[in-house]
Amino acid sequence: MNQYIEYITKEGDRWDLIAYDLYGDATMYEPIIVANPDVPIYPVLPSGIKLKIPVIEIKDTIEELPPWKR
Repeated sequence: MNQYIEYITKEGDRWDLIAYDLYGDATMYEPIIVANPDVPIYPVLPSGIKLKIPVIEIKDTIEELPPWKR
């Protein structure tokens, strides 16, 4: 069973910014899009949309990053 939290968009929200705010990684927007198939994929989301945000385990990958990205 997947766990979700609810997020209500605000003016200026984008998929990648939401992913960065909630996961700490702007590239993790795909799980959010997949969890919300009824929401159109706009570059900038309208405010007031309820999104389901999947609760995922974030791995600590700092050791896998090159030194200039740590």
